[in-house]
Amino acid sequence: MTSSANQGTLAPDNDPSVFNLKHYLATQQAQVEAALDRSITIVYPETIYESMRYSLMAGGKRLRPILCLATCELMGGTVDMAMPTACALEMIHTMSLIHDDLPAMDNDDYRRGKLTNHKVYGEDIAILAGDGLLTYAFEIIADQTHNVPADRVLRVIARLGRAVGAAGLVGGQVVDLESEGNPDVTLETLNFIHRHKTGALLEAAVVSGALLAGAADLDLQRLTRYAQNIGLAFQIVDDVLDITATQEQLGKTAGKDLQAQKATYPSFWGIDESKRQAEHLIAEAKAELETYGTAAQPLKAIADFITARNH
Repeated sequence: MTSSANQGTLAPDNDPSVFNLKHYLATQQAQVEAALDRSITIVYPETIYESMRYSLMAGGKRLRPILCLATCELMGGTVDMAMPTACALEMIHTMSLIHDDLPAMDNDDYRRGKLTNHKVYGEDIAILAGDGLLTYAFEIIADQTHNVPADRVLRVIARLGRAVGAAGLVGGQVVDLESEGNPDVTLETLNFIHRHKTGALLEAAVVSGALLAGAADLDLQRLTRYAQNIGLAFQIVDDVLDITATQEQLGKTAGKDLQAQKATYPSFWGIDESKRQAEHLIAEAKAELETYGTAAQPLKAIADFITARNH
């Protein structure tokens, strides 16, 4: 898949007329990495903090925190006011990966090119590390968000709680597990799984950044539609990459969906149509941002990046 994001990644640093996505992502990622590194120190009992840090600091695109920061800035906020929520989003995402990799779930040995948490620390500590990250995520928002009215912080906490619970990520995971090996899974069910399992947290990342900045209802509606479209496109691309990419590119075991007899978008549409559907969703997402002009360049470029990535 090709997109204008490729132009952004290759744009020279001294050309102000072209948005440089590679530079933007590197800058934002560095800020997020530093904040995450400061967020958890190793104290007694050391094992649990080491386990939490092992997965939290294992790398990754940090896409959810960056979306939160970008949306907050678009709506007139600052990186500082959004960084605790950005870190919380990555903690919640990391929790979901730790638990998703467990033998009782997807049973994977590798994540981001490293052994999964339970392969290093055991299943018991891995479960507790996920629990620790999830609960600390809400603590960090409540305790470390400064210069933001309390009602906005409360809305963010409620939004994240819904996104990660039975109405969001957990609910999507349940339907995903119940659908394994079922040849009669419908496209509607597949959409439900991924709008909840993957899309809910991506949507919360975008919307929470806007909420912290005090965005108006109309802006929240536009940004919600943007997030829903990129969230579904993200999963479609993931399904394609599970078939076409190597384990080295993915950083996890390739071909897991086929092995688990999971319904995927390529199983309904084929690879080429899946790519086309993802690109259509990205075009719709970017259309929601037209009213913001050049200020929305980061969010537009990130949308393009989702379909252009190969890992």
